[in-house]
Amino acid sequence: MMQDSALDENPIPTLGITLGDMNGIGPEVIIKSVIDQRIFDHVHLVVYGHGKVLSFYKKLLDINGFSFDQTDSADHMRRNKLNVINAWDNDFLVSPGIISQEAGSYALACLQRATKDLKDGLIDGIVTAPINKHNIQSDAFRYAGHTEYFAEHFGQGDSLMFLTGERIRMGVATGHIPLSQVSKAITPELLEIKISLMLKSLRTDFGIPKPKVAVLGLNPHAGDSGLIGSEEIDVIQPVIEQFKQKNQLVFGPYPADGFFGVSQHAKFDGILAMYHDQGLIPFKAMAFEDGVNFTAGLKIVRTSPDHGTAYDIAGKNLANEISMRNAIYLAKDIVKNRREFVVSDKL
Repeated sequence: MMQDSALDENPIPTLGITLGDMNGIGPEVIIKSVIDQRIFDHVHLVVYGHGKVLSFYKKLLDINGFSFDQTDSADHMRRNKLNVINAWDNDFLVSPGIISQEAGSYALACLQRATKDLKDGLIDGIVTAPINKHNIQSDAFRYAGHTEYFAEHFGQGDSLMFLTGERIRMGVATGHIPLSQVSKAITPELLEIKISLMLKSLRTDFGIPKPKVAVLGLNPHAGDSGLIGSEEIDVIQPVIEQFKQKNQLVFGPYPADGFFGVSQHAKFDGILAMYHDQGLIPFKAMAFEDGVNFTAGLKIVRTSPDHGTAYDIAGKNLANEISMRNAIYLAKDIVKNRREFVVSDKL
């Protein structure tokens, strides 16, 4: 891995960016994120994709001021410029907005090459551009998404989908499962794991020494003292009390509607929702353009923009790059925060 100086105890992080689905908006937001060359003062970047894809979109979108260097390895990179590694060799056709098995197979090739370099220590973290969760499926990829893929490949079963924005950080206890299965999935063991992951991430990844966490209820009005469901009384509240007994700042369960209605989220460093839409609806209402998806609990650093492939606007120069740029900067910050936490923990 590149080192800035033998005397530098906290060198500039090196991040890999996976191209995602080449027919979606991933290439466009990657290009737009690095046009401002000042980004390279803070992070070294290598895209796992293909130079011809980026050149195609640069020409199609008539983007000036963008260039890159082609390299065959992450340990042979230009520091002050975007680097690109070709993750496949065969001929291909870029078709913006079109769903194809070819694009899915190339997205997987990018992911596999970046994962190998991450395991080999050639990059410090990874930023994933959007994939299509259907056309990427194969014998080598049978996952609901990136989160599950990285959890398995880096030997950890427990992780937390942790979405972050300028005004809110939101985790979800249950992820991509049907709503009909949520109640059964919420157990004391699961909540203890998810709350612990959030507390640890807020300390080590975000540099908050004594984080304050809010836990949402499952039922309307957080069960209304058992009148509209018993999960809050039987499952959620006892777990919260266990954390309080350990002098952890964990509070709730809060009725989700009133919690956001009176902006209580502003009082907390992190919020744990019980299921996907309970957390992501308010999160995207507040941070749709600048939000970042972070997989907490992994020993590696992985972020992504908080949007999908957006085929409907692919190739039309309409994609907003703020979320991708924020994902890059957040990954950089987390790498540095983890280094500093390790150093401080040894003092």
